[in-house]
Amino acid sequence: MDVDYGKCWDTSKKSWKSTLILAYQSLGVVYGDLSISPLYVYKSTFAEDIHHSETNEEIFGVLSFVFWTLTLVPLFKYVFIVLRADDNGEGGTFALYSLICRHAKVSLLPNRQVADEALSTYKLEHPPETKNSSRVKLLLEKHKSLHTALLILVLLGTCMVIGDGLLTPVISVFSAVSGLELSMSRDHHQYAVIPITCFIIVCLFALQHYGTHRVGFCFAPIVMAWLLCISALGLYNIIHWNPQVYKALSPYYMVKFLKKTRKGGWMSLGGILLCITGSEAMFADLGHFSYAAIQIAFTFLVYPALILAYMGQAAFLSRHHHTIHKIGFYVSVPDCVRWPVLVIAILASVVGSQAIISGTFSIINQSQSLGCFPRVKVVHTNAKIHGQVYIPEINWILMILCVSVTIGFRDTKHMGNASGLAVMAVMLVTTCLTSLVIILCWNKPPILALGFLLLFGSIELLYFSASVIKFLEGAWLPILLALFLVTVMFVWHYATVKKYEHDLHNKVSLEWLLALGPSLGITRVPGIGLVFTDLTSGIPANFSRFVTNLPAYHRILVFVCVKSVPVPFVPPAERYLVGRVGPAAHRSYRCIVRYGYRDVHQDVDSFESELISRLADFIRYDWYKAHGIIDTCNEDDGSRSGASSGECRLTVIGTLDLSGTPAFELEENVQPASVSVGFPTVESVTDVIEMQPVERRVKFAIDNESEGDSRGEMDTLLQEELEDLYAAQQAGTAFILGHSHVKAKQESSVLKRLAINYGYNFLRRNCRGADVSLKVPPASLLEVGMVYIV
Repeated sequence: MDVDYGKCWDTSKKSWKSTLILAYQSLGVVYGDLSISPLYVYKSTFAEDIHHSETNEEIFGVLSFVFWTLTLVPLFKYVFIVLRADDNGEGGTFALYSLICRHAKVSLLPNRQVADEALSTYKLEHPPETKNSSRVKLLLEKHKSLHTALLILVLLGTCMVIGDGLLTPVISVFSAVSGLELSMSRDHHQYAVIPITCFIIVCLFALQHYGTHRVGFCFAPIVMAWLLCISALGLYNIIHWNPQVYKALSPYYMVKFLKKTRKGGWMSLGGILLCITGSEAMFADLGHFSYAAIQIAFTFLVYPALILAYMGQAAFLSRHHHTIHKIGFYVSVPDCVRWPVLVIAILASVVGSQAIISGTFSIINQSQSLGCFPRVKVVHTNAKIHGQVYIPEINWILMILCVSVTIGFRDTKHMGNASGLAVMAVMLVTTCLTSLVIILCWNKPPILALGFLLLFGSIELLYFSASVIKFLEGAWLPILLALFLVTVMFVWHYATVKKYEHDLHNKVSLEWLLALGPSLGITRVPGIGLVFTDLTSGIPANFSRFVTNLPAYHRILVFVCVKSVPVPFVPPAERYLVGRVGPAAHRSYRCIVRYGYRDVHQDVDSFESELISRLADFIRYDWYKAHGIIDTCNEDDGSRSGASSGECRLTVIGTLDLSGTPAFELEENVQPASVSVGFPTVESVTDVIEMQPVERRVKFAIDNESEGDSRGEMDTLLQEELEDLYAAQQAGTAFILGHSHVKAKQESSVLKRLAINYGYNFLRRNCRGADVSLKVPPASLLEVGMVYIV
């Protein structure tokens, strides 16, 4: 008993130690952007709309707004509520969307299967639904327009995150470098800050290909040093200049501020909201850390440091009303430490920029996985740490845009207006999606979700309105960028779904495939043919076109569907769904390979070898099951009646070792199975399997009576099929892909014809093809031309 107790206590101690280490590491990744906001908040707020006066009402009102905004949004909204809406530990816009799609049929992504709900990471609980929550669910599921609106909302939030990735490096580095103005003449300052800022931005993006784990090894110490630095400066300024500044934390000063400044005070909120830039990173980067680690780091270090920093600046400005003292961060820094603070500030701004750039790469990779972004090259920079990616095309485009914005805006005011609007748009999207999660996923009363939406939505709408009013003063940039990106992403997604619908309507029956043979002049050639398709059932039209033009196909035929499911990760043991297409003698199979939106896709060599291994495991399993050596408990044989003729049940093939005689029993690891069902018509863009997945409990046992002739015949047939598979592997593998051209129908509207005939086809021609994305060797590629009329 004592030993067990000691172990338990030691485990708890280790868990706390690891949590504290994660909290320390999160400083460099999560809080880089949020921690550098004191560099530019006061400067942006007092740019033109309001002026600092002798009464200190303006500076105290701004401090009160900053304090309550930091308290309500990052602390209450994110740390205590939104961070709990995780998707298997993952956060961000797509995590909320996947949660909603799993609890309500609102997804527009194709290939939806009930079998996917058997994934261990699907994490779908079924608590008792309240009457009101079920009404909201039915309302969402009933109207297809709401599905589209929800997707557009998610895409809008995604585009604003990308816009934030463009604007954060600009404003943070520019604000840090602008500290040189106190050590230079105005003429020299104008010609020094812009080139230095551009040089740092170029260097920052040039280092991205090394990966976050290499360029970011010193991030946490830098942010820690910066937080300690601004805390010490804040305490010094409070004690030295105005110890009574704490009174300004009262909400009374916000009311007083708005009464005095009126319209100017409302417009200045566009600068105040910059104090919460980077708050979304706490949720977006949740997968790299833990809820407890992010909560501890913010509550006990980042939040107090920021409050002290803003109070210190306000205390200094309350005693300096002369016009020669320009509003800004560096005026409150004593001359003796100004240069060291400048160096730490520049390093901290680079760290903050790195975090948002990495987040931009990650969210574009997720969008691409879910069919919402054109295919681009994704480089995984770390084999050990999951999710660290680098996208060359996006990296250089962002760099050019950042340099252009720096040269074009040239001041903190316009940069702050643009950055503020992007930040508030992302937060509004998160608030709306979290409200749906509260009702659909947490099954709370709608009144709680409405209260959450009204409380935080009203705050964010107030700040958002103050940003939108400055459309001509910089806020136009994120709006223009978001409109462009949403258009690109929606057109790509729309055409992808329409192609899937076309394939689903024009798929070929299994009887057609089984009828192919020497009587029709069709021959089987040595090797393995991997036919890639988006369909989870039936024979794709591109294969029938292939056989029509080239009357031969491979001895081993595998229809491969690489699909994304609305979960962040799919365990390797649950990735492959394998089944037969036709009888065993036909040597045709179907394999559905499932990936989550944050999974790393395998390269072609490992994918091919893994696929062959899973096929061999399935062949052994299928023969054992057919001859009664493997008993399946709790299997409803009646569920087979809905399956398409000749196409067998798909089985999850994971890490079970079936290479030898089965002599063990597996009771705990329940392997799910699914049924592939074809539909003659399609009511929506999803190929939904209506049957419930069958939980299969696999039991291995040796039956002495089966050791006769049937067992010998089974072993012979099994060996023949395995030999055919390995012989085909030695002969070579061919990858059969469709090369599509999409055209809009003649009767389509002008807008649709422009979007499909020019927009989508331009993107398709200039992005990476499916063969490049799958890393197919050119010598093994067979492309089948297909024209889609949508």
